[in-house]
Amino acid sequence: MKKNIIHFSILILLTNCQTPKKVIFETYINTKNKSIKEQTKQTFKIEDQSIYASNQFDGARLNNFKKLNDSTAVAYISPENTPINNSAYYAFSIWSDTPRTYYVSLKYPKAYSHRYKPKIKTNNKWSAIDNINMSTQGNKAILKLELSNNPQIIAAQKIESTQDVRIWCKEIVKTNSSNINYSIIGKTTLQRDIPVLFSNNSKLEQKDIIILLTRQHPPETTGYYAFQYFIKKILAETKISNKFLEKYQIIAFPLMNPDGVDLGHWRHNANGVDLNRDWSKYNQPEIRSVVKFIEKQRRKSKSKILIGLDFHSTWYDIFYTNKERRQTLLPNFIDK
Repeated sequence: MKKNIIHFSILILLTNCQTPKKVIFETYINTKNKSIKEQTKQTFKIEDQSIYASNQFDGARLNNFKKLNDSTAVAYISPENTPINNSAYYAFSIWSDTPRTYYVSLKYPKAYSHRYKPKIKTNNKWSAIDNINMSTQGNKAILKLELSNNPQIIAAQKIESTQDVRIWCKEIVKTNSSNINYSIIGKTTLQRDIPVLFSNNSKLEQKDIIILLTRQHPPETTGYYAFQYFIKKILAETKISNKFLEKYQIIAFPLMNPDGVDLGHWRHNANGVDLNRDWSKYNQPEIRSVVKFIEKQRRKSKSKILIGLDFHSTWYDIFYTNKERRQTLLPNFIDK
């Protein structure tokens, strides 16, 4: 589950203004609020077979569930709105009153196709469904499942909800309290917390700032795992990590899109917007809160923002850098 990781880097230009300077892009994408179609939280039941499916948990995505024949049901999966990229995310629990082999067909709208290899959580343990028990055809994927009265969760990715991220953050701080702080810097549209981890050190003045962020897009959990590993390496108290923390301060955002994650969105936040397109006019509360906190920390420590690393996921392991710009703080970054 740890493949498909991108490290996407962004170099951040500085401003001395009290409020963040808006960035001008040649091809601006409108990031004002767009309507979404919410899934109805419920437990579906196929009456004559006593089979159940539910989306009543954080991170679920199941829009409908209907019997196809005596051995198969169709799970309908739709995005929160359109246009949207083809990152068809799904997550639901399923069980049966009596043990049986059963097939579930994942069906997406015509414009989209199956992307994420399904994972299954049974008895609180995650594993991948192997190719023997899965096939794909067009905009459908068919899963072979062994059902019982013990609910299983079927999901595109291992679920890492806002609660899961909060637990991880507090564990990191508990074991590294001398080096890292945890705080809430704002609220989302649906009043979920926007968390941050940042250097806990009285000697931060004029230390260059390195910014880390992840989960702008809810299903991209492998990027989040790379982010976690990166943080752990920085805090490992090895010779190289101690030297690193002597020179730099960290501002890290482990969950950029809390609403989208808990709502089971394919890509967008609760306002129907791709947050990764809002680093310009800051229309969305998540981006506004993050930018304001970064600017606050920069002024407080009288420091420079050196670089930002944004952890996404895709089909390949890639490290993106933006084009060479001599006016940045790292003019030869790509070559180095």
